[in-house]
Amino acid sequence: MTLDLQYNILFTFENRPLKLHIHMMSRIVRRIAQTPYARSAVEEKADLAAFREKPTVRILLGVFLIGLSYVIGWPAVSALAGLAVYFREPLVAVIGGPLVYGLSHLVFMAGMYLAGAKYSAIFLRWATRMLVEKMGGKHAAN
Repeated sequence: MTLDLQYNILFTFENRPLKLHIHMMSRIVRRIAQTPYARSAVEEKADLAAFREKPTVRILLGVFLIGLSYVIGWPAVSALAGLAVYFREPLVAVIGGPLVYGLSHLVFMAGMYLAGAKYSAIFLRWATRMLVEKMGGKHAAN
């Protein structure tokens, strides 16, 4: 078996060479880098300095609620499904699952409202800059 054939066998994804997928990703990153949002994030060197400030009680409560929503989301739905199987009552999962999942969405939205969009926007801007610089090269936004 030649090295080239081994390379193609080892580095394939869905029976296509990995090179094709990397090329597609780099094209997507280049397109993102051309947007004004990404260009300004790279040019202004967006960072996470705002996270050094001491958070307010409102922000802490919001982040706590966001975390709580993940705990009562799918884990609670899974627990209800397990209980439905254990008690042989499918209505526990059929009715309780969507209700608990909906409750987790409400808790998440309340947390986002309390925490505010400021920190989400700062993080997204930094993440965009990192994506463009790491995957698209330093001159990708130019």
